Amino acid sequence: MKRIHCPKCDESILFDNEQYTPGRTLVFECPACRKQFRLRIKPAASSETDEAEEPDRQAYAAVIVIENAFHLKQEIPLYEGDNVIGRHVPGTNANAAFKTVDPSVDTTHCIINVALRGGSPTLTLRDAPSNTGTFIGDHLLRLKERVTLQDGDVITIGATSLIVKAED
Repeated sequence: MKRIHCPKCDESILFDNEQYTPGRTLVFECPACRKQFRLRIKPAASSETDEAEEPDRQAYAAVIVIENAFHLKQEIPLYEGDNVIGRHVPGTNANAAFKTVDPSVDTTHCIINVALRGGSPTLTLRDAPSNTGTFIGDHLLRLKERVTLQDGDVITIGATSLIVKAED
């Protein structure tokens, strides 16, 4: 049995994933909110290869992409160095891309740099530059302006909001 959550209302749904062949796409309807969504059954071997491809890197922080009309709630880990935030498309240069159909999010919209100073991470935000700008709170970042981020800061890119989550 596998437990999944509705992307709209977070209702828990149980289903028997053993009945379906790997690679198959299933359509679910949430019993609580009636939202329909798809889920692809991953092959058992692919999860092992995914873990093998990803080197042991420590995420020092994350940004949480807030669910809106364009996409689902997602969490993007931030690693040491430049994390290029943007819309995921095949061949993108963004190494911290998220899935969205929001046309106002560029493929390389903004950059969050994670630097280790004295053992603790410092997060710095700058615009990539983008077509619609990058906001921290209600402040629009100017060209080449850098801002230090704190836990809970709200970044707005296009019509999408990101919340900074510093690791403990």
